[in-house]
Amino acid sequence: MDKHHDDWPFGDIFGAGFGPRFWSFHWPEGGRGPRRRRQQVFESGEVKYVILRLLKEKPSHGYEIIKALEERMGGGYTPSPGTVYPTLQLLEDQGYVRAVEAEGKRVYHITPEGEAFLEQHRDVIDEIFERVRDTVRGFAGGKMGEVNQAFARVARATYKQVWRIGPDDPSLVRVAEALRKAAEEIEGLRERSAPAGEAGAAAR
Repeated sequence: MDKHHDDWPFGDIFGAGFGPRFWSFHWPEGGRGPRRRRQQVFESGEVKYVILRLLKEKPSHGYEIIKALEERMGGGYTPSPGTVYPTLQLLEDQGYVRAVEAEGKRVYHITPEGEAFLEQHRDVIDEIFERVRDTVRGFAGGKMGEVNQAFARVARATYKQVWRIGPDDPSLVRVAEALRKAAEEIEGLRERSAPAGEAGAAAR
C-alpha cells in the first residue's frame, strides 16, 4: 500500500457502524445534501486533484477510479462517469496522466509532470481533504451520530438474528415485517413534520 493511502481523510470517519457495512448516504453531484451544508462533495475542478492522488497510488482504469473514490468516501459519494472520464481526458491532454491499453481497457498512469503538479498544489489538496473531512464529520456527528448508532444497532441485531436462525426459518417473515414497519414510520416523519403545502406535494 502506498504511504499516501493513510493521508486520505475519510477512513477514521467511516469507522465501526458508519459506512458501507451498514448504511451510506449519497450526495449525487448537483443533488440535495444535508440542509445548510454544501450540496456537492467536491467543488468544480477539484476532482482532478483527487483522481491524480489515486493514480499516484496505483494505475487504474475509469471504473476502478469510480469504485476507489466510493470506497475512500465510505460509500457516501460515488462520482458519475460523466465526471470521471472527462476529467481523465483533461488530465491526459495536460500531460499529467498517460493511458495504456491493457486487456481492452485504458489504464491511466500518473506522469512525472502529474506528480510535480500534485506537489506544486499540495496546499490545495490538503485544503480539499480538510474541508471534506469537516463536512463528513459534521454530517456524522451530533444527532446524526445518534441516528448512526441506532441504525448500526438495528443492523447488528438483524443480521445476528438471521444468521442464528438460518435462511429458511419462518420467523424471518416477522423480521422483515418489523423492518418494513420501521421504514414506514420513518418515512411518515417527514409528512407529519412538513408544512401543509409541502406535505401535499409529497403525497402527489
